[in-house]
Amino acid sequence: MPTTRELLQAARTEVREIEPHEVAARLDHYRLLDVREPDEYTQGALPGAVHLPRGNLEFSVEGRLPDKDTPIAVYCAGGYRSIFAAKTLQDLGYREVVSVIGGFNRWKDEGLIWSTPRTLSSDQRNRYQRHLLLPEVGEEGQIKLLDSKVLLLGAGGLGSPAGLYLAAAGVGTIGIIDMDVVDESNLQRQVLHNTERVGMRKVDSARQTLSALNPDLVVTTYDVRLGADNVLDIIDGYDVIVDGTDNFPTRYLVNDAALLRGIPVVHGSIFRFEGQVTVFDPYVGPCYRCMIPEPPPAELAPSCAEAGVLGVLPGIVGSLQAIEAIKILLSLGETLSGRLLTYDSMDQSFRTFKVRRDPTCPACGENAGPIVIAEYDDLCMPHVAVSV
Repeated sequence: MPTTRELLQAARTEVREIEPHEVAARLDHYRLLDVREPDEYTQGALPGAVHLPRGNLEFSVEGRLPDKDTPIAVYCAGGYRSIFAAKTLQDLGYREVVSVIGGFNRWKDEGLIWSTPRTLSSDQRNRYQRHLLLPEVGEEGQIKLLDSKVLLLGAGGLGSPAGLYLAAAGVGTIGIIDMDVVDESNLQRQVLHNTERVGMRKVDSARQTLSALNPDLVVTTYDVRLGADNVLDIIDGYDVIVDGTDNFPTRYLVNDAALLRGIPVVHGSIFRFEGQVTVFDPYVGPCYRCMIPEPPPAELAPSCAEAGVLGVLPGIVGSLQAIEAIKILLSLGETLSGRLLTYDSMDQSFRTFKVRRDPTCPACGENAGPIVIAEYDDLCMPHVAVSV
């Protein structure tokens, strides 16, 4: 059986080693990979390095570094583990891999740039462990979620599941706008609330529930009517808007404001036994006006209060909205921008329809004029509370 020293010597014959200053001079060329343990990484790291402990390398690297043509410079503490790691990467098909001689210790000794990275606390590592196991999320993605801000339009049927899962996932700031109070008739579907809170302001009830779920969370509440006079100020600074409104005036208002601020909107709607979800990504995909240029007559667009809704349905649709919001925040997969996902609970079927940008859209079309934020209460029905 070969000794560790013999294995190291054999690996060295196949791996190119490079001086720290050579890597520092070509940081625009190499993607840095840190294969040290978490406790070593927290003490300092190279700028922009991907942290992937040596023990998880084989199972996780292709998720974190999918492009095998990208040149990679691997480093550890002293320059030995990085040789084995570089050999593994070569075996996995990575085309240009080098090991940094002397590792992080020598890098520091030569006075090259490094910093103390932001990391998760031990409690956060435990809480988000299942996320950390996903290469597509990992610690970097979890920190990005903690830095993210999502605005929920409504603390009702759609806002409840979306809010619960976004809070549990570690979104750092959740804003909630709703001007209604908890009613017994809400409790069949609005799971943020409970019997003891009947009569309480919905935003206060929602804040209590979400804060109890995750101590990392900051909840900002807006117990106001969403209108032309405040919509731009309220949405400003948020990364994603999750739309749980149930009326056309608010949807048009939010659409126009989101276009002005460049904020993606995850739209959801429900009716009786059916629901739908899509994403309006400003000037990338279609906007709400591209999909519905004009609202239907009020008699053809009854609210849930008039037509009813199966209580479980908003749980499914709101959860889909939460997934889309997280995908946007982490740049994961393909969002529903340009696609409308519909769900029919009666036969448990999903269908997807393409939705294209309308070149003549008055809001985001090629020749659209300046967007004017205005009230749209006269479009189809009186303005009502924003939760389904």
